[in-house]
Amino acid sequence: MNAKQFFKIRLYITALLAISIWTLLAWNHFHGGIPSHHILADEELPAFSNGWGALLLPMLTWFLLYRIHKSVFGSKPGASQPPKILLNKLYGFTASLVFGILLSVFFTLAYTQLCGYMLLGLLPLGIFFPIYRPEYLLGFVLGMTFTFGAVLPTGIGIIIGMLAFGLFVSLRYIIHFLRLKSA
Repeated sequence: MNAKQFFKIRLYITALLAISIWTLLAWNHFHGGIPSHHILADEELPAFSNGWGALLLPMLTWFLLYRIHKSVFGSKPGASQPPKILLNKLYGFTASLVFGILLSVFFTLAYTQLCGYMLLGLLPLGIFFPIYRPEYLLGFVLGMTFTFGAVLPTGIGIIIGMLAFGLFVSLRYIIHFLRLKSA
């Protein structure tokens, strides 16, 4: 696959997700209204309407796929990459998509403690895997969008990604420093 083909795929995926979220919001509108979700499920905190997903999800998808495009192909317009790099990106996306879906299912089934443990478990996982990368955030947000809308998963995903980035980089730096010190 080359950069031009990936650009076309990026267009198709963004359009498909835009149509999907708009269809879901239209269905919600005609079947009881578009739901809103409070931050941390606390009624005293502000609520975000799922309607914001009509703007956020296509823009987020376009931007994150752009970041994936840049990381795979660089700035060379005609560059092509081995399928292994793209396959690794797909594995990361799939793993985070499944994680987001499981988190949504457990929340819907009222296993809220398990959801908390799953979210906290991402931080130790972030030591070994680069879960701060765009493919992980995109999968996480898409996996949770049907249940929570796009705003809350995006915010949570960005916060967890920043914490995971800090852990991933700082612990690798400390290990590298200790190796140099002992040598």
